[in-house]
Amino acid sequence: MTRPVSLHGQVLTPDGPVAARLSFGALIESIEPTGPVSGAAQAVYLLPGFIDTHVHGGGGGDTMDGEAGTRQLARTHARHGTTTLLPTTMTAPWPQVISALRGVAAVMATGVDGGADVIGAHLEGPFISPDRLGAQAPFDCLPLPELVAEVLALGVVRAVTMAPELPGALEAARSFAAAGVRVGVGHTTASFEQTWALLEEVRQTGAEVAGTHLFNAMGGLSGRQPGPAGALLTHPAAYLELITDGHHLHPATLALTLTAAPERALLISDAIRATGLGDGASELGGQAVTVLNGKATLQGGTLAGSVLTLDLALRNLLALGYPLPLVSRLLSENSARSLGLTDRGRLEVGLRADVVVLGADLRVRQVYVGGVAILEEPL
Repeated sequence: MTRPVSLHGQVLTPDGPVAARLSFGALIESIEPTGPVSGAAQAVYLLPGFIDTHVHGGGGGDTMDGEAGTRQLARTHARHGTTTLLPTTMTAPWPQVISALRGVAAVMATGVDGGADVIGAHLEGPFISPDRLGAQAPFDCLPLPELVAEVLALGVVRAVTMAPELPGALEAARSFAAAGVRVGVGHTTASFEQTWALLEEVRQTGAEVAGTHLFNAMGGLSGRQPGPAGALLTHPAAYLELITDGHHLHPATLALTLTAAPERALLISDAIRATGLGDGASELGGQAVTVLNGKATLQGGTLAGSVLTLDLALRNLLALGYPLPLVSRLLSENSARSLGLTDRGRLEVGLRADVVVLGADLRVRQVYVGGVAILEEPL
């Protein structure tokens, strides 16, 4: 149940930070400027809820576990400020992929008490390159029309990752795009030209396109071979997923991306089930994972997703000198636009009351999902 809430502090509106009182129920009802803020309210920051378009697990739960795992990850990440998310699958035997998607559909049907809003799934694989699996298990397959049709019939996939060079990829991309699915390029050995062709194919349908964890599992960018990363950086419509855990991207690579396309970049966690559980042994897609000093790897040293939460992603970028209004857009507004969401992603009268309250230490103190309190710690 929602109840009237009124919060006072630095409100990050689309026009920038404003000292104001934010009032809401299920929707934001008013933002009333108050003039200079003093006392405790001066150190309170009110942000739109974070949106994670790529998250595998957290708190011991994983999308591939089915309904229970999805509920667990949604609760875990909500306590770190994520108010909307796409549970993300792994490359696995096809029946397991379908089972996981059905689990996400079950969660969507009833919601998550004490958790983030689950609005669909991100199908990461199995339509990826066997030569760019990264931490994905070797159950990749071609995007055959009958498989694409089976997935779309479930009505749960909101984003998909594909390798453009696979036979049938363009046809599959058209089918996903026609269903309103954001089509992402990732886990690929494609050339610049192959990547650009798929991006254009999707854009002509009016659907959104994206780069899945940009620079990771797609090779680098060089003077004569810009590759997928070059195509994604220069294509005017491509949204760019970034993992800012300090392991996946060099600060200079991050700076390049945010200089080239700040309006198209968005932060993701790519979090696995070990997130929030500290260092130790875990698993990802049936593969053994070790977490040490906040870095998750397979036995051979390959990065195995992350143990990142989006509030930590925010603090990591602030520590690198990026301003809070920009970081907030990367966490919320840009992510919402990448999924075609118009009811959230900003603090604006009439939108969903997805609100994150940061204290003076920039740590999450309060979280509201559609006006419902998920976390209410004293400021």
